[in-house]
Amino acid sequence: MLNLKALRENPDLVKAAGRKKHIPCEESVDRILSLDDQRKKLVFESEELRADQKKVGKEIANLEGEEKQARIAEMGEIAERIKGYEKELGPIEDELHQLMLLVPNIPAEEVPDGETDEDNVLVREWGEIPQFDFPLKDHLELGEELDLIDMKGAAKLAGSRTYMLKNEGALLELAVLQFTLNHLVEKGFSPMLVPTLVRREPMVGTAYFPGGEEQAYACEKDGKYLIGTSEVPVTAYHSGEILDEADLPRLYAGYSTCYRREAGAAGRDTRGLYRIHQFNKVEQVIVCRNDEEESLRMHEFILSNAEEVVQALELPYRVVNVCGGDLGLPQVQKFDIETWMPSREGYGETHSASRFHDFQSRRLDLRYRDSDGKVHFCHTLNNTAIASPRILISILELNQEADGRIRIPGVLQSYMGGKEYIGPK
Repeated sequence: MLNLKALRENPDLVKAAGRKKHIPCEESVDRILSLDDQRKKLVFESEELRADQKKVGKEIANLEGEEKQARIAEMGEIAERIKGYEKELGPIEDELHQLMLLVPNIPAEEVPDGETDEDNVLVREWGEIPQFDFPLKDHLELGEELDLIDMKGAAKLAGSRTYMLKNEGALLELAVLQFTLNHLVEKGFSPMLVPTLVRREPMVGTAYFPGGEEQAYACEKDGKYLIGTSEVPVTAYHSGEILDEADLPRLYAGYSTCYRREAGAAGRDTRGLYRIHQFNKVEQVIVCRNDEEESLRMHEFILSNAEEVVQALELPYRVVNVCGGDLGLPQVQKFDIETWMPSREGYGETHSASRFHDFQSRRLDLRYRDSDGKVHFCHTLNNTAIASPRILISILELNQEADGRIRIPGVLQSYMGGKEYIGPK
């Protein structure tokens, strides 16, 4: 969440941030300011009463008889008034906190204006889009013919937007994930296998809740939720802690299965593996100092790590600067990597790299102590290193041969027993 003091000092900047992100917050900001004024007044008055209470308490020690009893009665009246202020203060603080959770982070100046992903701005492109001299098949046709993908079998078990990977399809996904994880370990990231079922607090702390409940699978009986990304448990790993500045930045590579309800996505991208309920992902998460320049460096670092993976897989892609309307509540700035998918006759999003400044860490109470002993909220960042099976769309379609075989990208061959091709059984 935002710093309440910063919001109080510049509410117009916060309102402008909401307009840029297409997240209306004018009324909420005004209400927050009103509640904050009420809260400060109540706190001031209750503190004055506490001072009076303390003063009377000292005087009572030197009194006797009726005067002492009168002062004791006065102490009781003050205590009751303090309780009244506390009772009045509780709902105000609760409402203030809930409203602050819904106020969007302030986007960077470099974030372009726009409403949807169609307004995202191209940053760069990499690779040549290949030309084929034979009729192309999409990944689902290829997967079914080579016995790599089974959508019907999965639907029988789990309903729509589900899939099963089989044979070399399963091995290919594991190869992609393991190659990516190894790449990040070489860059200094600590690999983590994390819980996929978490309490509400990490979901709120990473700003998926409130507001994103419709996209999450809930285990209501236990009060827990299936994560949509390992960003949630990894970023929340140090919640409530004060880290040492000397130990920053912390670099984590979280591997997990991810779950998303895709509520509201009916009719969109329904064929194949593009928009599904369950997938596997390796996520980069960085916790660093509260320093804008360091955040920018870390943002470039995680984005370049993801690009290196896609380049190693020999997949044409582009990087886009995400516009305000497509940015989301917590991000300061986000870059998407979109990989070429022949069946879509265009690029499809495969990676997102975001920085948050201290927006998440304030919600998580994630701090560090500097060399002078001063405590600061950390900055956090994350980026998809790889997500599968969506990335398999590009790998399968771009590596198909005229004879029906699929060439395995060179960097993955050692993970698949040295095989160079996936062919008919």
